This record gives sequence, structure tokens and C-alpha cells, in this order.
Amino acid sequence: MIKTLIAEDMHMVRGALVVLLKLEPDIEVVAEVADGNEILPAVQKTQPNIAVIDIDLPGKDGLTAAMEIHKQVPRCRTLMLTSLNKPGLMRRALDARVEGFILKDAPADRLANAIRAVHAGRRVMDPELAVAAWDGTSCPLTSRECEVLRLAAAGCGPREIAARLYISTGTVRNYLTSIVTKLQARNRVDAIRIAQESDWL
Repeated sequence: MIKTLIAEDMHMVRGALVVLLKLEPDIEVVAEVADGNEILPAVQKTQPNIAVIDIDLPGKDGLTAAMEIHKQVPRCRTLMLTSLNKPGLMRRALDARVEGFILKDAPADRLANAIRAVHAGRRVMDPELAVAAWDGTSCPLTSRECEVLRLAAAGCGPREIAARLYISTGTVRNYLTSIVTKLQARNRVDAIRIAQESDWL
């Protein structure tokens, strides 16, 4: 029996997933959670073989939770669900050592088959996401530029960004100019939009 945890914040979707998986003779749902902060404690308590995790959760996001599981409960494998067809998500998922990644609107039998494949030690990648990742461009920003833009997206001005990163205000402005140029954006707000849509932040 493949012990499985489901992490999904939309109650109807989570309920439907649980009902579908209960129809499978070799899969047992041992836990359900709705918040990213609940995932690791539930995994530690119920010791599932597979954690099926929605990428976009309240509290910790799904990929952060997956990384925590990998470090603290390495025997539990992770399978990510998403409705967001963004190539950046696939790259982040691979960096988080996620074993599987499928779209929420995939056929119902694909989830059960993906759970079986991941449990057997194979990697599962939704074909549409694989194509998106293949076609997508990598982030042209440095890690420091991403950090600056992330703070700008959170509403921080140049002075606050400078104070948080222990750099000068002039350096922050230089970074922002470089970011806008690299992303071929009209301004800082447009640069934030481009980076967020590409899932680079």
C-alpha cells in the first residue's frame, strides 16, 4: 500500500483528489492538509511514502515544503500539482529535488499512475510542463538582482532595500537600472510583472 499525503488548500479539489485516490486498491490517503505550514508536521506524524503537494498554498509554498521534506524526511517522495503552466516552476521544482510534477487539469488516472511511478523511484514530468520548461528562457538576472527585485516587489523603496542588503542606495538604483535593461521592461513595475509571470521571483 502506498501511503499518501494530500496538501491542497481548495477544499473541493482536495476532497475530489481524496475520493479518486480511495478508489485505487494500492493507494491509501493517510493525511490531508490545507496549509503549507502543516505539511512537514503531518509528514513527520503519518510517515507517508508520497506527499502530493499543490505548488500554491497559504503559509509556506509547496516547493519550500518539498525542500523541507527532502531534508528532514528523505524517505518521503514529493509529487507537485499545479495549475500554473510556467517554465520557471519546473526549474525550481527540479532544484527542490521534487520527484514528480503534473498539472491539476491532467486526466484523473494520471495522478494515480504518477504516484505509483514516483513510489517506484521514477521521475514524473507532465508532458506540457516539460515542453514549457524546454521552450522557456532562463532568468537573465543574477541572484543579487533577483533579491533586489523581490524586495522592490514587496513594496520596499531603494533606501529600505539598501538597509536590508547592507549596500548603498546608489548601488540599489544601479541594480534596478540593470534589471529593467536586462528584462527589456518599461520601468521597475513592468520588470516586476515580467519576473513574476516568468516565475523568476
